[in-house]
Amino acid sequence: MPDYLLGLDAGNTVIKAALFDAADGRELAVVAQDGHASQPAPGHVERDLDELWANAVTVISACIAKAGIDAAHIRAIGCAGHGNGLYALDRAGQPLIGIQSLDTRAVDLVGEWAAANLGARTYPICRQGPWSAQTPTLLAWVKRHRPDLYNQIGTVLLCKDFVVGKLTGARVSETTDMSGCGLISVPGRHYDADLMALYGLADAMPMLPELLESADIAGHVTPEVAAATGLVAGTPVIAGLFDVVASALGSGVAATGQASIIAGSWSINQVVLDQPIDQPPVFMQSSFDRTRWLAIESSATSAANLEWLVHQFMGDAPGDRFGLASDLVASVDASEDMPIYHPFLYGAQQDGRARAGFYGIGGWHGRAHMLRALFEGVVFEHARHLDVLRQAGAEISSATLSGGGSRSSVWPQIFADVLEVPVNVSRSRETGALGAAIAAGTGVGLFADYASGTRAMTAPARHYVPQSHASPHYAARRQTYTELVRAMTPVWAKLGQP
Repeated sequence: MPDYLLGLDAGNTVIKAALFDAADGRELAVVAQDGHASQPAPGHVERDLDELWANAVTVISACIAKAGIDAAHIRAIGCAGHGNGLYALDRAGQPLIGIQSLDTRAVDLVGEWAAANLGARTYPICRQGPWSAQTPTLLAWVKRHRPDLYNQIGTVLLCKDFVVGKLTGARVSETTDMSGCGLISVPGRHYDADLMALYGLADAMPMLPELLESADIAGHVTPEVAAATGLVAGTPVIAGLFDVVASALGSGVAATGQASIIAGSWSINQVVLDQPIDQPPVFMQSSFDRTRWLAIESSATSAANLEWLVHQFMGDAPGDRFGLASDLVASVDASEDMPIYHPFLYGAQQDGRARAGFYGIGGWHGRAHMLRALFEGVVFEHARHLDVLRQAGAEISSATLSGGGSRSSVWPQIFADVLEVPVNVSRSRETGALGAAIAAGTGVGLFADYASGTRAMTAPARHYVPQSHASPHYAARRQTYTELVRAMTPVWAKLGQP
């Protein structure tokens, strides 16, 4: 009889359900449902948790129906979800508040902590420094500004933990998400009372849920959920994964030294390591297995730049505008004459005041040249992140590219040429859900380990190798790009913020 695996991927707004054949990773059906975010005050971004669960029920039932399979053959369920934010239940287990990872209400608190050099004290424990949408930062903000709400909190969860809890009734989390939000000791993979005290949250220790590993079984589908979704009661549900970790696994990255690059709204650059790095500013977190780690460098500097340009300046183009953008880039040769682009529409990791910009435009440059400059600039910033990881001691042997940028016909080759490593493009577009499904299969013994699961369920769709003639060209372009960043830094400071 066939074995199927169900992967759920809960983002800040969209939740997806995807069914996969456990034998080969073939995607049987995918269903997505968009939710709504509210902004009750400037900088506050929240969601209705009842709506999140209602949308989860919708996509699960629709996915089973679309695939036309017998739900009794779903061997296990895995869930991935966006990291950070704050999903709190009251003491009775009822939804209390859902704060998303786009929230900036705690920015002043982060500034206060930075002045007190708190990050230098938290980093040796959790390998992270505080930032505004980080879970402990938001919890500390709630404690200070909403004590009435804080005193009602029974359990602090993350996005996918809420969905797992609704499926099973369990109040649990796991190491990839909890390490990803700075709530556990990274070397020890456990909660740490000294860390919580540094955040001013010593009294919040009882709010932290039971801590599992990703493939541990969190619970089983309840009869009530089975009736609502079409799932079979008793189906195992694993603890799940932080979505960027799930995307790495779903793109086929499971071996030490492999890098997962996600060219989406954010530039996500992560590499699997045998030992955690203890070198700021590199963020560390637990990997999908029990013994290794992921080093991560990220910023909002990737394919969101192309989305912006396409929507603002190519809105009248017929058909697939993103495909057209790639075709235009392919129509012009790389040259030193090309403009330079800084992909800082939403600031830079090293300077929140940074702005995007094109430099060196001539009257002979057209839309294709501007697009190629944008493609290159995005890759240059990915490369800067990977350089930080390398300088901290990470060895990168190859990379797998996923996210919207991987769908381009030309962007992956630019990645290979700039990074000077072979680049694979994942077969699956739903790498988050697929990674959660692989972990689920591992948890119930369909796969001996994660490596076996990725071999069975993932495959590269395309492969790119660095072109020897291109690397010197891009190295020179990167140097100019970096010099322009330094030159523009004082100018950005004068422009102010909106």
